[in-house]
Amino acid sequence: MSDQPFLQLTGISKHFAGARALENVDFACKRGSIHAVLGENGAGKSTLIKIIAGVLEPDSGAMFLEGQQVRFSNPAEANSAGVVCIFQELSLVPDLTVADNISLAAPPLKFGMIDRRAQYRFAEAVLARIKCEDVDPNALVKDLSLSRRQMVEIAKAVGKSPKLLILDEATSALTRKDVETVYGLLEDLRQDNVASLFISHRMNEVERLCDTLSVFRNGRHVETFTKGTKTDREIVRLMIGREVDAHFPPKPQAERTAPHLQFNDLSWEGRLKGASLSVGKGEIVGLGGLDGQGQKELMLALFGVLRGVEGTVKVGEKTGAPLSPAAAKREPRRICLVPEDRKTEGLMLPMSISDNLLAASYSRVSVGPFIDPALESEAVDAAIAKLQIKLGSPQDAVATLSGGNQQKVVIAKWLMTDPDVILLNDPTRGIDVGTKQEIYRLMRELADEGRAILFYSTDYAELIGCCDRVAIMYDGSIVAELAGAAINEEAIIGASLNLHASGPEAVS
Repeated sequence: MSDQPFLQLTGISKHFAGARALENVDFACKRGSIHAVLGENGAGKSTLIKIIAGVLEPDSGAMFLEGQQVRFSNPAEANSAGVVCIFQELSLVPDLTVADNISLAAPPLKFGMIDRRAQYRFAEAVLARIKCEDVDPNALVKDLSLSRRQMVEIAKAVGKSPKLLILDEATSALTRKDVETVYGLLEDLRQDNVASLFISHRMNEVERLCDTLSVFRNGRHVETFTKGTKTDREIVRLMIGREVDAHFPPKPQAERTAPHLQFNDLSWEGRLKGASLSVGKGEIVGLGGLDGQGQKELMLALFGVLRGVEGTVKVGEKTGAPLSPAAAKREPRRICLVPEDRKTEGLMLPMSISDNLLAASYSRVSVGPFIDPALESEAVDAAIAKLQIKLGSPQDAVATLSGGNQQKVVIAKWLMTDPDVILLNDPTRGIDVGTKQEIYRLMRELADEGRAILFYSTDYAELIGCCDRVAIMYDGSIVAELAGAAINEEAIIGASLNLHASGPEAVS
């Protein structure tokens, strides 16, 4: 590995509407290195990589590649120089095939037309390189799961033969098997002398993969150091500028309450197969299992999104599954769902923060057919304060917020409906450690207020630390329930692999 940096930034600054995103940043990375970029949401990481990738131009400062000063005005110029970015927000075209997407920027041509056979072979080769042979190059992207779409996004980037590969939370939507595949790919790229910038909020990934770590805070580069020279606690303190309290709030010792949300034998199109569970008021019940075992479909069924759901659902004294999300959020059920993908399912990105916050609860700030400006302002201000959303103005587009603050907007939007039942679909995916802890505390506060919470997470530590009980899904069914000391990683993994052959069982 050369001692000379492949990428070097000097004095980079960027401001948006008077707010500082980056301030006088110096930064460098080398080829043959996996370099972690760490910091809270809003620390400047996204702005940094967008400047490197040609999405944004800096207000001041200079960027050098292999000693030559460069300034990219668009991502295509960055790609031509060997700089390729995998953003957290997918850039795939859903109605095109996997092969079309992988070659979208530069499809192989024959007689001036796209050479479909060559395009298929290229996609097949790239997918094989990232060990994703199970994805059909002719499949439409919209028909793939979120995890497989993320792998196609990675294949698309690898197909451009990068010299510098930037990964922005690229593993946050992946299954554990795919995460291991990406780890292997990055190790292969390191051996091929490719430089990798790795943005992740999962410290176990950083510790496993990265040789160099850089911390950003409030738009400034705080420190760069070699892996192993600082403890996790020291790194987190650099990221948030303060000591970190206990990772998860304490669980109450109260007795289990009577069921408030109860469903039995829920089935739907082979994706749900007789799922049964109950959640009491004041209880956080975790939903675990390997990705794609029916967790998302279960939450959509409970929220009235799916048609043709069989089985029974009871919320309080109301029996019957809601026929629509509008029916789910109204009395007497009062159910809300924080969805899996905030960008496509939770927010209207071009619209204002205020409009997004009120999208599910306009009736609460209206008098007859008209919105009351005073009620609107009061409700928006209260939601912003409750979730501690960092923003310039409520009238700014929600797309201008960091990922963590966007997620807070999604949560706040649904809390404004005053729900009794809260369905959370992996709500901390791709957000920083400080915001995660805020969400953990909020969940426990909401449970203490008497809400019933069903919480799906792909992070075993969250299930262990947050939940009063954990239900494990396998192949559309709930195959085990864990409680008390039985909520541990070994038990969760064992149940996720369906090693409990006797069916659902409560363990305490």
